[in-house]
Parts: sequence; C-alpha cells; structure tokens
Amino acid sequence: MGTEERRNRLLELIRQDGFSTLPNLANLLKVSGSTVRRDLGYLERLGNVKRTHGGVFYTGPSPKLAHFDHRQQVQFGRKQAIARLAASLIEDGETLLLDGGSTTYELASLLIGRPLQVVTNSLPVATLFTSGDGSDLVLIGGYVHGRTGVSVGPYANLMLAELNVQRAIISVAGITERGVFNSNLLLVETERAMCEAADTVMVVADSTKFGRSSLALMCELEKLDSIVIDDGISDEWIKRLEEAGVKVHIASTDKMTELKGRN
Repeated sequence: MGTEERRNRLLELIRQDGFSTLPNLANLLKVSGSTVRRDLGYLERLGNVKRTHGGVFYTGPSPKLAHFDHRQQVQFGRKQAIARLAASLIEDGETLLLDGGSTTYELASLLIGRPLQVVTNSLPVATLFTSGDGSDLVLIGGYVHGRTGVSVGPYANLMLAELNVQRAIISVAGITERGVFNSNLLLVETERAMCEAADTVMVVADSTKFGRSSLALMCELEKLDSIVIDDGISDEWIKRLEEAGVKVHIASTDKMTELKGRN
C-alpha cells in the first residue's frame, strides 16, 4: 500500500467512527505505530483530524461537502500562513464570530482548545470545536447551504441580530477598490449581519483575491477594521487599504520565517 493510499484509508477509518485509538489504527492498517503517527501529523496539518490524549478525532468536512473540501486545498500554503498570523492576534477570552470560508476554517483549526467563546454559522467549523475542550460554541441556525455547510438566510440573520461579539472574522471571494465581495447573495446578507453584531471586523484573504470582484458586494473597504493577508500582496494594495483606515497584517509564506506583521 502506497503512502497516499494508506493515508486515505487512515482518514476514512477515522471518519467512519469519529474517534479512534492509535493502536487500533495501526492494527487495522498493518503498519507500525510510528507510521500512523507520521500520517496523523500530515492529516492534522490539513485540518482533517485532531490528535488528543488517547486517540484521534475526525475534524474534516462531511463527504457531502466536496465543494468546501476543494476550496480548502486551493492556495493552501497561503491560507495556512494567514491562519497562523490571525491566530496570534486573537487573545484568550475573546468572543469571536467565524464564517464558513476555507481560510477561516484553517484559522479555526488553530484555535481548538483555547479559552474562547466562538459563534459560527459553519458546520465544518463547529465540528472542529466539538472535538476539543476549552472553547464555548454557539452554532447559528437557518437554511444550510448544501455545498459548504454554512447556515444563511433570514433565520440566521435574526439570531445574529440578538448577539454581540468582540470580533467577526470573514473570508471573501474578491476585493476591489469598491470593497469586499462574496459569491452568494444569501451568504452576503448573513455576513453583513455578522459585521453588525461585531465590535470589530477582520477579513482573512489570500493575495489572489485582490483585483477580483464577485456576485455581491458585502461592504466597502472603509468598514473593515483589519485584514490578514499573505506577502504576495502588492505595495499599491497595501497603501490603498491603509488609506481606507484598514490595519494591515502580512503573513510571510517564507518557510524560514513563519510570521511577520505590518501595523
């Protein structure tokens, strides 16, 4: 059995049961414990599993959410760098509102176990936090978008209107001089409600999103408080963001330097 085949089989075994022990996985795959640990390390970096004392939890998306799984792999290195920097900016005890974007999912995987209050409309993000202790979780209800596992629509918006959080963290499909965009009208309405429920709004977006629009404008640049982006962003765009009053944080994709910030 090749490495890729073994890892796929390992992930499927964990997904089927939700939780499994390392000795059991080694026995089922007929490999050593050290091989299982290496493979679990790889799967954990992808956000598909979470190791804990005594075993491992499945934390990846539902097999029905193939669209989400595909988006999660696009620009994966950039998203990881952005997530690491964003996680370092969040203080223990904060109340956060996380949307269901693929970059936000990477961030959520780094926050598991921290003492936070987390509100989300994303089933994949909520699943991550149910795999660990330490964080309080509130799941927003409503119409669930089948391809992404995100709750949107009037019921979600009504629930958000009753909440207040310190920070909303939003993923976007595109950013132009007009503002930030997403590709679904119902999603944009719900993200606007998220922004209204938050004291501050942070966008997490990789540099390929700049200069691109999408179906619906969520808000103007001036309504953002901060943005976390990777170092592929141009100096011209950094200047435009700062002129709009947005605090810019830049994540390094250099393997030798994990994080750097620009304030």
